[in-house]
Amino acid sequence: MTTDDQTPPTPQPGPDAGIDDIQTDKEDTRNGLGETVEEALPAQADITGPAKQGLAGAKDRITENAHKTTAAAVEKAHAAQSTARKGLTGIVGLVKPHVSIVALTAAAVVISVVVWRRR
Repeated sequence: MTTDDQTPPTPQPGPDAGIDDIQTDKEDTRNGLGETVEEALPAQADITGPAKQGLAGAKDRITENAHKTTAAAVEKAHAAQSTARKGLTGIVGLVKPHVSIVALTAAAVVISVVVWRRR
């Protein structure tokens, strides 16, 4: 509640006020205080609102960081894949001959060992 929303305070009873004026002023003060407390306490007691806002902010930051990390990992994987392809292929895009020779030799050794062990 802002000062613009409030009505101007009524003046306190003067020195020549009677008992009724004083009691009326006292009741008005109590009512005004009660209204102020009714408006202020729920805002002070609401601990779930700020907690939910903090949780939503943390969730947004985590999601943003996950997207950044994923994008960086994909970029690095593409770079590694490109480097690996460059290492395995020649200038014209064919597989380098020594890679084929090594693969065939390894396959021949494995087949030889398997055949030898079965005998």
